[in-house]
Amino acid sequence: MPLTSSISSASRFSVLCLVLISIFLAGCAGSGKVRYESPQEAYEKGKAFFDKGDYPKAIEMLQGSFDFGRTHQWAADAQLYLAKAYQANKEFLLAANEFTRFTQIYRSDPRIPDAEYELAMTYYDRSPAFRLDQTDTERAIVQFQLFMTRYKDHALVEDAANRIVELRGKLARKQFNTAELYEKREYYGAAAASYEAVFDRYYDTDLADDALLGALKAYLDYARLSSADKVQERLRLAEANYDRLIQIFPDSPLIKEAEVLYKEVQTRLDPTGATSSP
Repeated sequence: MPLTSSISSASRFSVLCLVLISIFLAGCAGSGKVRYESPQEAYEKGKAFFDKGDYPKAIEMLQGSFDFGRTHQWAADAQLYLAKAYQANKEFLLAANEFTRFTQIYRSDPRIPDAEYELAMTYYDRSPAFRLDQTDTERAIVQFQLFMTRYKDHALVEDAANRIVELRGKLARKQFNTAELYEKREYYGAAAASYEAVFDRYYDTDLADDALLGALKAYLDYARLSSADKVQERLRLAEANYDRLIQIFPDSPLIKEAEVLYKEVQTRLDPTGATSSP
């Protein structure tokens, strides 16, 4: 091959390489990727993006601050705002992980109580409609309870208590819905037990008196379908739920309905234990 041809080929190859490198560098320059040279710069850029509401870029920068470790001057702030950025971006599990990491690594930080409250809020925000799995609801309750126990004088204790009441109401509704489904399918024994579980577990919710009335009705229906040797036992259980209802909730609007059912229970009950006719 002639020397001039070889040089020409080498030149073309060099030019091609330079063009490809230029394209690559131009792409990088236009990619929008924010650079930082120090943990302070990464944190400050992340905080600026957070304040603007650009949470994905805030997350990128705040995570970048940890390229320099988790013990530098800005690490605790970066960790806390990273958790908040995930939370604001509705990535609640990632937020929970970062709030937990903050409480574990920076235990002497005065913002720990607020971080623990926000940790509970991540599970609260994940709590679904009552018909769905309530694992996150239960986790939120536990976290709010821990917060209230540890920080009794904190300004957010009352708010945490109100959220616990709300979440317990959701759990009660789920259990109550289960009882209703059993009742509709005429599984009266299971329905009665489920109604009683609502009262036993969630006695402080709005469904507590409804649950006692439901148990009264379910046991009465159960007795109607029972063999002669089981009728009295189930009528007594119906009676017991009526007694609890009128004693614990004397002003309940359900009392009148309960009294009608109770009269039937008394009609069928025999003080000697014998079974009365339907």
